[in-house]
Amino acid sequence: MDYMKSATKEAYKGMRKGQGGPFGAIIIRKGKIISSAHNMVIKTNDPTAHAEIVAIRKATKKLKRFNLSDCEIYSTCEPCLMCFGAIEWAKIKKLYYGCTRKEAKMIGFDDEEIYADLKNAPKTKRLKEVRISSEETLGPFLEWVKKRNKKKY
Repeated sequence: MDYMKSATKEAYKGMRKGQGGPFGAIIIRKGKIISSAHNMVIKTNDPTAHAEIVAIRKATKKLKRFNLSDCEIYSTCEPCLMCFGAIEWAKIKKLYYGCTRKEAKMIGFDDEEIYADLKNAPKTKRLKEVRISSEETLGPFLEWVKKRNKKKY
């Protein structure tokens, strides 16, 4: 199964419903999708309702535990620092992502100020990151640019 395709479908779903930006995420455990989610910031008026956070919340509820160390996460975009922190707190060992934060900046989602604030943070990472270069994950971004009724946040 192509897990990034599933995450991308979530990104389209949420964006097209006007529930949030063009972001999707899924959590996998033992080769099965445990949770799938899209950005829900606009629908919930919750600035933390990013796709990765929503997917983690669903997975922990389903598994009835907060430790997701036996899971992997697929995200259509390189996670922001909040989501990266949540992934770390959930003890997820592997993150796959599509678009980069630079590509997100090109469509109006800019985290550079947050990164600048943390520039002096330790540079050690426990989480292994793997970028999957994929034309597919750019699709929701390209559609977002053309979307007329989007809400910026």
